[in-house]
Amino acid sequence: MTSSSTQKSAEQMEIDHFRSIPWVAKHLSQPHLIINQADSRRPKPGHGDTLLSHTLNSQDAISAYITIIQQPQPEQELVTEMLSFLTLGSQLNGWPGVCHGGIVMMILDDAQGQLFTQNKKQKKMKDIPLMTAYLNQTFLKPVRTPCTVMVRAKITKVEGRKHWIQAAMLSEDGEELARCESMFVMLKSNL
Repeated sequence: MTSSSTQKSAEQMEIDHFRSIPWVAKHLSQPHLIINQADSRRPKPGHGDTLLSHTLNSQDAISAYITIIQQPQPEQELVTEMLSFLTLGSQLNGWPGVCHGGIVMMILDDAQGQLFTQNKKQKKMKDIPLMTAYLNQTFLKPVRTPCTVMVRAKITKVEGRKHWIQAAMLSEDGEELARCESMFVMLKSNL
């Protein structure tokens, strides 16, 4: 089996995992969706994205992670909204049964970054890295583990190389568990 078919198989397994969860399946059944395994689940050259593709990629940590966007229209400048779904295990805990706050922040940061990745894949942005300039997070409720959560990310403003974005982590019941406001800056060139 080739690396590409193994990767595709892993992606399909993660998508199938979420299709088996009734409340997530409702979101996945909407028309005109592009559903992908989060790009950060794939290792990059020079050990890029190893935190999510290797270190936290296990049944007891983050067992599955996908992103969903609406198929963009040709005239659409940017894909401004995206949903992500993650299944979180007990190896992410700080307190017993509660996901560590630093992990919650990392998930929100990464989900926001995935929105830029989707824009690049759809040829809506230049393929130049963006980096988090700041991330202001508010923790509202404990993220109980094990669980599956939804992250909603939305680009709210763009000025030159600066991109402002908001994200929220929600429970199965739609209860907001954490939220953040961030600014990402497009680098002047590749790293």
